[in-house]
Amino acid sequence: MFRTVCLICNSPNLTKIIDLGIHSFADTFVPKEKLNQPEPAYPLSCDLCRDCGQIQTSYITNPIDRYSLYDYSYTSSNSLFSRNHWERYAEHVSKKLNLQSGSFVVEAGSNDGFLAEQFQKREYKVLGIDPSQCMVDLAKKRNVETMVDFFNLNTGKKIFNRFGKAQLIIANNVFNHSDSPVDFAKAAAELMASNGTFVFESPYWLSSFKVKKFDQIYHEHINYFTITSTSKILEKAGLKIADVELIDYHGGSIRVFAKRKEDLKEESPKVKLMMAEESSFKIFDSKTYQNFMKYILNQRNIFLKKIYNIKSQGKSIIAVGAAAKGNTFLNFYNLNNALIDYVTDSSPYKHGKYTPLSRIPICGDDVFANYNEVYALILSWNISDILKKNLSKINKKIKFLSLT
Repeated sequence: MFRTVCLICNSPNLTKIIDLGIHSFADTFVPKEKLNQPEPAYPLSCDLCRDCGQIQTSYITNPIDRYSLYDYSYTSSNSLFSRNHWERYAEHVSKKLNLQSGSFVVEAGSNDGFLAEQFQKREYKVLGIDPSQCMVDLAKKRNVETMVDFFNLNTGKKIFNRFGKAQLIIANNVFNHSDSPVDFAKAAAELMASNGTFVFESPYWLSSFKVKKFDQIYHEHINYFTITSTSKILEKAGLKIADVELIDYHGGSIRVFAKRKEDLKEESPKVKLMMAEESSFKIFDSKTYQNFMKYILNQRNIFLKKIYNIKSQGKSIIAVGAAAKGNTFLNFYNLNNALIDYVTDSSPYKHGKYTPLSRIPICGDDVFANYNEVYALILSWNISDILKKNLSKINKKIKFLSLT
């Protein structure tokens, strides 16, 4: 079923701007025992609200299915790059907000508990919330108290009744997953203590648009945040942007610090500047995306010629990075196990599984040592320099394929 109204302003004035075809859940990785079963797949496209500028997925999927139909495999501690990012995050946010020892910190979408653990080490009282039971089990191994649930108004009330108000609520790469972003923001606002802060990170739509990247579009990402849309969501929850930081995580993200209107003298001056830049790139004009679609379709055609030329010579190709954006890329480019030998990943939770629809086996990087001549297609392009350096130590003969 397709959405008929905007998730921010409820306007029915939606225009389809991007269409990537049929895709499964991007963070799904298929275990061997389920290879004879078809995974669900749905139309993957984005709509633009002509009234408020919200960008959102067109098709409605079941949130329980997105995170529980298969064991969720993404872990926030799956690489040194990620661990370093979250360690710096905890240090930076703690200092910036001058959080006092014993402060109550709630993390929505806490995943394996790695970030929550960093706050816990700083002597804060911490609670995680995550809808995936397998992720909650991993978090509990870190001694991070975690609830199995989605973060919403009802969950916020449960937390308040049990623990009281929170000085800090964090939601990294999860706020944009919400089917009800305004309710999500309201839940954060109601759970916040006086002068508390809601901090979240999310891929920044303008950053992706500038470099014409489409692979951060997938069913789990319902909302594609701009500062324009973020400000409107927060406003409906009685919140304003106290500060916003541009960071390089996920190839370009925003880190937003939000407070209640009554706790904030004025909104960050960065907001108007960033809104102006968004308007200058015409990302709220549906006509802009006609050229965007032409570009990514043309790039696909050019790239596939290269792939078929390599395969016609009997050579092997291994993809690197079993990530959600990698699955969007593989399925949009129609790259499957007939063309790609393996997808490698650093996470042991993905090894022995298969990519959705394309059904490519997932293993560790050491598989490259078995090849005399092999091409590497790096799907996790945001950390390509790190990956190239590590892979070259395993096999100096690897030839790297450019995505463009």
